[in-house]
Amino acid sequence: MNIWDENIEQYLLDHIEPEPEFLKQLTRKTHLYTLKPRMLSGHLEGRLLKFFCLMANARNVLEIGTFTGYSALCMAEALPPDGRVHTCEINDEMEEFLTQVFADAGELGQRVSLHIGDANVTIPSIDAVFDVAFLDGNKRHYLQDLETVYPKMRKGGLIIADNTLWDGHVLEDSPKDAQTLGIDAFNDKVAHDSRFTVVMLPVRDGMTLLRVN
Repeated sequence: MNIWDENIEQYLLDHIEPEPEFLKQLTRKTHLYTLKPRMLSGHLEGRLLKFFCLMANARNVLEIGTFTGYSALCMAEALPPDGRVHTCEINDEMEEFLTQVFADAGELGQRVSLHIGDANVTIPSIDAVFDVAFLDGNKRHYLQDLETVYPKMRKGGLIIADNTLWDGHVLEDSPKDAQTLGIDAFNDKVAHDSRFTVVMLPVRDGMTLLRVN
Protein backbone atom coordinates (compact mmCIF):
# COMPACT_ATOMS: atom_id res chain seq x y z
CA MET A 1 0.00 0.00 0.00
CA ASN A 2 1.46 3.35 -1.03
CA ILE A 3 0.85 5.80 1.83
CA TRP A 4 3.57 8.30 1.00
CA ASP A 5 3.75 10.40 -2.16
CA GLU A 6 7.31 10.56 -3.51
CA ASN A 7 6.68 13.96 -5.12
CA ILE A 8 5.61 15.39 -1.76
CA GLU A 9 8.68 13.88 -0.12
CA GLN A 10 10.97 15.44 -2.72
CA TYR A 11 9.32 18.83 -2.20
CA LEU A 12 9.91 18.50 1.54
CA LEU A 13 13.56 17.54 1.00
CA ASP A 14 14.03 20.60 -1.19
CA HIS A 15 12.80 22.87 1.59
CA ILE A 16 14.56 21.62 4.72
CA GLU A 17 18.11 21.64 6.05
CA PRO A 18 20.38 20.01 3.45
CA GLU A 19 21.71 16.53 4.10
CA PRO A 20 25.33 16.73 5.30
CA GLU A 21 27.87 15.27 2.90
CA PHE A 22 29.07 12.60 5.34
CA LEU A 23 25.49 11.30 5.60
CA LYS A 24 25.16 11.24 1.81
CA GLN A 25 28.27 9.07 1.74
CA LEU A 26 26.82 6.80 4.41
CA THR A 27 23.63 6.44 2.37
CA ARG A 28 25.71 5.29 -0.60
CA LYS A 29 27.59 2.76 1.55
CA THR A 30 24.32 1.47 2.94
CA HIS A 31 23.00 0.79 -0.57
CA LEU A 32 26.28 -0.83 -1.59
CA TYR A 33 26.89 -3.08 1.39
CA THR A 34 23.53 -3.99 2.95
CA LEU A 35 20.66 -6.15 1.75
CA LYS A 36 17.87 -3.91 3.03
CA PRO A 37 18.93 -0.28 2.46
CA ARG A 38 15.27 0.77 2.81
CA MET A 39 15.78 0.43 6.57
CA LEU A 40 17.90 3.60 6.47
CA SER A 41 16.24 6.56 8.19
CA GLY A 42 17.20 8.92 5.38
CA HIS A 43 17.35 12.67 4.92
CA LEU A 44 13.84 13.72 6.03
CA GLU A 45 13.59 11.50 9.07
CA GLY A 46 17.19 12.19 9.98
CA ARG A 47 16.58 15.95 10.06
CA LEU A 48 13.45 15.36 12.13
CA LEU A 49 15.40 13.31 14.67
CA LYS A 50 18.02 16.02 14.94
CA PHE A 51 15.27 18.63 15.35
CA PHE A 52 13.50 16.67 18.09
CA CYS A 53 16.77 16.29 20.00
CA LEU A 54 17.42 20.01 19.71
CA MET A 55 13.90 20.81 20.96
CA ALA A 56 14.43 18.49 23.93
CA ASN A 57 17.82 20.06 24.73
CA ALA A 58 19.01 16.47 24.75
CA ARG A 59 22.26 15.43 26.36
CA ASN A 60 21.65 11.69 26.62
CA VAL A 61 19.92 9.80 23.80
CA LEU A 62 19.04 6.12 23.49
CA GLU A 63 18.49 4.21 20.26
CA ILE A 64 17.30 0.65 19.66
CA GLY A 65 18.24 -0.50 16.17
CA THR A 66 21.43 1.09 14.82
CA PHE A 67 21.46 -0.43 11.31
CA THR A 68 24.25 1.54 9.57
CA GLY A 69 24.43 4.40 12.05
CA TYR A 70 22.64 7.11 10.06
CA SER A 71 20.03 8.01 12.68
CA ALA A 72 22.53 7.82 15.54
CA LEU A 73 24.77 10.38 13.82
CA CYS A 74 21.79 12.65 13.06
CA MET A 75 20.88 12.72 16.73
CA ALA A 76 24.51 13.17 17.74
CA GLU A 77 24.56 16.36 15.64
CA ALA A 78 22.11 17.92 18.09
CA LEU A 79 24.07 17.13 21.24
CA PRO A 80 26.61 19.23 23.13
CA PRO A 81 30.24 18.03 22.95
CA ASP A 82 29.82 16.00 26.14
CA GLY A 83 26.49 14.52 25.00
CA ARG A 84 26.08 10.85 24.23
CA VAL A 85 24.00 8.63 21.96
CA HIS A 86 23.80 5.08 23.26
CA THR A 87 22.77 2.92 20.31
CA CYS A 88 21.93 -0.78 20.55
CA GLU A 89 22.30 -3.18 17.63
CA ILE A 90 21.50 -6.87 17.98
CA ASN A 91 23.18 -7.94 14.71
CA ASP A 92 26.81 -8.53 15.64
CA GLU A 93 27.74 -8.83 11.96
CA MET A 94 27.30 -5.03 11.75
CA GLU A 95 29.85 -4.27 14.48
CA GLU A 96 32.91 -3.86 12.25
CA PHE A 97 30.98 -1.72 9.74
CA LEU A 98 29.55 0.51 12.48
CA THR A 99 32.84 0.90 14.30
CA GLN A 100 34.37 2.23 11.09
CA VAL A 101 31.39 4.51 10.37
CA PHE A 102 31.63 6.17 13.77
CA ALA A 103 35.43 6.43 13.52
CA ASP A 104 35.10 8.11 10.11
CA ALA A 105 32.64 10.62 11.61
CA GLY A 106 35.41 12.04 13.81
CA GLU A 107 34.32 14.19 16.74
CA LEU A 108 30.66 13.51 15.98
CA GLY A 109 31.21 9.77 16.06
CA GLN A 110 32.91 10.10 19.43
CA ARG A 111 29.51 11.08 20.86
CA VAL A 112 28.13 7.64 19.94
CA SER A 113 28.49 4.57 22.15
CA LEU A 114 27.72 1.35 20.27
CA HIS A 115 26.26 -1.58 22.22
CA ILE A 116 26.11 -4.92 20.38
CA GLY A 117 23.53 -7.35 21.75
CA ASP A 118 19.95 -7.51 22.99
CA ALA A 119 18.85 -3.99 23.91
CA ASN A 120 16.54 -5.29 26.62
CA VAL A 121 19.57 -6.80 28.36
CA THR A 122 21.92 -3.89 27.67
CA ILE A 123 19.78 -0.86 28.52
CA PRO A 124 19.22 -1.51 32.26
CA SER A 125 23.01 -1.53 32.75
CA ILE A 126 23.61 1.86 31.06
CA ASP A 127 24.29 4.51 33.69
CA ALA A 128 22.26 7.37 32.23
CA VAL A 129 18.86 9.03 32.30
CA PHE A 130 17.68 9.70 28.78
CA ASP A 131 16.11 12.81 27.29
CA VAL A 132 15.20 11.17 23.96
CA ALA A 133 14.81 7.53 22.92
CA PHE A 134 14.34 6.23 19.37
CA LEU A 135 12.72 2.81 18.95
CA ASP A 136 13.62 1.29 15.59
CA GLY A 137 14.46 -2.32 16.32
CA ASN A 138 12.48 -5.52 15.82
CA LYS A 139 8.84 -4.51 15.43
CA ARG A 140 7.70 -7.68 17.20
CA HIS A 141 9.27 -6.39 20.41
CA TYR A 142 8.13 -2.75 20.48
CA LEU A 143 6.03 -3.20 23.62
CA GLN A 144 8.88 -4.94 25.42
CA ASP A 145 11.31 -2.27 24.25
CA LEU A 146 8.98 0.45 25.55
CA GLU A 147 8.82 -1.12 29.00
CA THR A 148 12.62 -1.42 29.08
CA VAL A 149 13.14 2.19 27.99
CA TYR A 150 10.48 3.86 30.14
CA PRO A 151 12.27 3.56 33.54
CA LYS A 152 15.38 5.15 32.00
CA MET A 153 13.57 8.26 30.72
CA ARG A 154 13.40 11.62 32.45
CA LYS A 155 10.00 13.15 33.08
CA GLY A 156 9.12 15.25 30.04
CA GLY A 157 11.43 13.16 27.87
CA LEU A 158 10.55 12.09 24.34
CA ILE A 159 10.24 8.53 23.00
CA ILE A 160 10.05 8.22 19.21
CA ALA A 161 8.80 4.98 17.64
CA ASP A 162 9.49 4.43 13.95
CA ASN A 163 7.52 2.50 11.29
CA THR A 164 4.24 2.63 13.20
CA LEU A 165 2.17 2.57 10.00
CA TRP A 166 4.19 -0.33 8.58
CA ASP A 167 3.41 0.23 4.91
CA GLY A 168 -0.28 0.49 5.79
CA HIS A 169 -0.46 -3.10 7.01
CA VAL A 170 -1.88 -1.83 10.32
CA LEU A 171 -5.11 -1.16 8.38
CA GLU A 172 -5.59 -4.84 7.53
CA ASP A 173 -8.60 -6.46 9.19
CA SER A 174 -6.75 -9.60 10.22
CA PRO A 175 -2.97 -9.13 10.00
CA LYS A 176 -1.08 -12.39 10.39
CA ASP A 177 2.61 -11.53 10.32
CA ALA A 178 4.30 -11.02 13.67
CA GLN A 179 5.74 -7.60 12.87
CA THR A 180 2.37 -6.08 11.96
CA LEU A 181 0.80 -7.65 15.03
CA GLY A 182 3.60 -6.22 17.18
CA ILE A 183 3.20 -2.71 15.84
CA ASP A 184 -0.59 -2.90 16.05
CA ALA A 185 -0.37 -3.96 19.69
CA PHE A 186 2.08 -1.14 20.41
CA ASN A 187 -0.14 1.46 18.73
CA ASP A 188 -3.23 0.29 20.62
CA LYS A 189 -1.39 0.25 23.95
CA VAL A 190 0.21 3.69 23.82
CA ALA A 191 -2.96 5.38 22.56
CA HIS A 192 -4.53 4.69 25.98
CA ASP A 193 -1.48 4.76 28.25
CA SER A 194 -1.68 7.55 30.84
CA ARG A 195 2.11 7.57 31.21
CA PHE A 196 2.42 9.32 27.86
CA THR A 197 1.05 12.14 25.73
CA VAL A 198 0.94 10.63 22.26
CA VAL A 199 0.79 11.86 18.68
CA MET A 200 1.27 9.81 15.51
CA LEU A 201 2.70 11.46 12.39
CA PRO A 202 2.17 10.15 8.83
CA VAL A 203 5.83 10.74 7.97
CA ARG A 204 7.31 8.13 5.63
CA ASP A 205 6.34 4.83 7.30
CA GLY A 206 4.76 6.42 10.36
CA MET A 207 6.36 7.96 13.41
CA THR A 208 4.80 8.02 16.88
CA LEU A 209 5.92 10.55 19.49
CA LEU A 210 5.42 9.84 23.20
CA ARG A 211 6.09 12.51 25.80
CA VAL A 212 6.75 11.01 29.22
CA ASN A 213 4.21 12.56 31.60
